[in-house]
Amino acid sequence: QVHLVESGGGLVQPGGSLRLSCAASGSVFRFTTMGWYRQAPGKERELVSEITSGGSTNYGDSVKGRFTASRDNAKNTVYLQMNSLKPEDTAVYYCKVRRVADPAIYWGQGTQVTVSS
Repeated sequence: QVHLVESGGGLVQPGGSLRLSCAASGSVFRFTTMGWYRQAPGKERELVSEITSGGSTNYGDSVKGRFTASRDNAKNTVYLQMNSLKPEDTAVYYCKVRRVADPAIYWGQGTQVTVSS
């Protein structure tokens, strides 16, 4: 059973930074794509970033140039460095992972990020 533990959310002022972490465990199979999605009240869940085991990244248009994804394959952990945060970045951020030979998508419980003065 895949288990995801997210951390790093919180309250930050506009222009500030936060770093999210998501540690995956419980799998003997390698994790392939790991990433982050977010959902603001009244809006659909949207892509923030994804990163493959080889380090290739993909970002949502609204975060390009401000957010940076990285991962530690040895620790099965994905990170999201968020800089120049804006109030519109306020949302619940969900970790998402996939693994080899498994069509399932696994989601974390979500961590709240609030950008406000």
